[in-house]
Amino acid sequence: MIKFITSLFFSISMMTFGQSKGIPVPESYIAYHTSDAINVDGKDTDASWNKVDWTKLFIDIEGVKKPTYDTQVKMLWDDTYFYILAKMEEPHVWADITEHDAIIFYNNDFEVFVDPDGDTHNYYEIEVNAINTIWDLFINKPYRESNVVLNDWTATGMKTAITIDGTLNNPKDTDKGWILEMAIPWDVFKKAYFEENVPKDDFWRVNFSRVNWDHDIIDGKYGRKKDAEGNYLPEYNWVWSSQGVINMHEPEKWGYVYFSSTEAGGKDTFEIPKDEKIKWEMYGLFRAHKKYYETNKQWATSVEQLSASPMVVEGKTIQPKIETHSFGWTISAKSPFTDKMLIIKEDGEFLSQ
Repeated sequence: MIKFITSLFFSISMMTFGQSKGIPVPESYIAYHTSDAINVDGKDTDASWNKVDWTKLFIDIEGVKKPTYDTQVKMLWDDTYFYILAKMEEPHVWADITEHDAIIFYNNDFEVFVDPDGDTHNYYEIEVNAINTIWDLFINKPYRESNVVLNDWTATGMKTAITIDGTLNNPKDTDKGWILEMAIPWDVFKKAYFEENVPKDDFWRVNFSRVNWDHDIIDGKYGRKKDAEGNYLPEYNWVWSSQGVINMHEPEKWGYVYFSSTEAGGKDTFEIPKDEKIKWEMYGLFRAHKKYYETNKQWATSVEQLSASPMVVEGKTIQPKIETHSFGWTISAKSPFTDKMLIIKEDGEFLSQ
């Protein structure tokens, strides 16, 4: 039977959610095409991997601290798969969760977040621990909304493999880390059977997170560390593109992965579209509007109630407006760059017309 999990189920991992403090500038990466077969074996020895660059080192989720251990990612693609190679420094490689779709982040893990159309709705999360146990799920809206999580969504056909530079679950030695290699089929992201969704020379919104726990060793086994009262110490969240707040589920802040048709080893360029920069500012207003309601118990009727400063993007002044309807409200703005109408609905969904 299909199981639907509401936000309440995940409250255990969301207790440190907070209001956004600003608009972080997302990272971007060019994923080059590969015509060579990738052997998903958890190693970085395929020739194509050696032709592309690592991302910058991960930062903590709020973007203010250097993580204890290094993490970097490479990406490639072909007509069948989105390939991801994650390299994680870790002196204590351990894991004990073996059940598929269990709460994998109770172990140290690596997490992938994908929003194909960038509307902040209907996105995907995949978590993997060091023994290759997987939690894959589909989320219809961010947790700030009344959402539904489809825990029984499965990334059918996905390939994952891990190599460990050290000894798994052995507290008697010091390890160097682990590598996770993934091949995610484009088919798992399809909304319809005949949809052509391979993003050739296009971008998707993507982010990566690494959860890491302080540990104790009890009876020769690793486990999450507790404080004097018996509560687990909070986890560390290290990410590719900073969220600015302890919350991975603000998809509008994820990074940009541009899937270039240029072969690995070649050179291409990518600039984040100017309309995306308007979108960042609009989501700042969206969050301010939510906060305004919390304070005043009513919705704002004008943008001026939310921000005293004009919205300026790439030297252009944007004139956003708030409209209240019988079915909710919207924040909209016409782009001076493309003439498109950019819209954010009351539940955070982004539309472009």
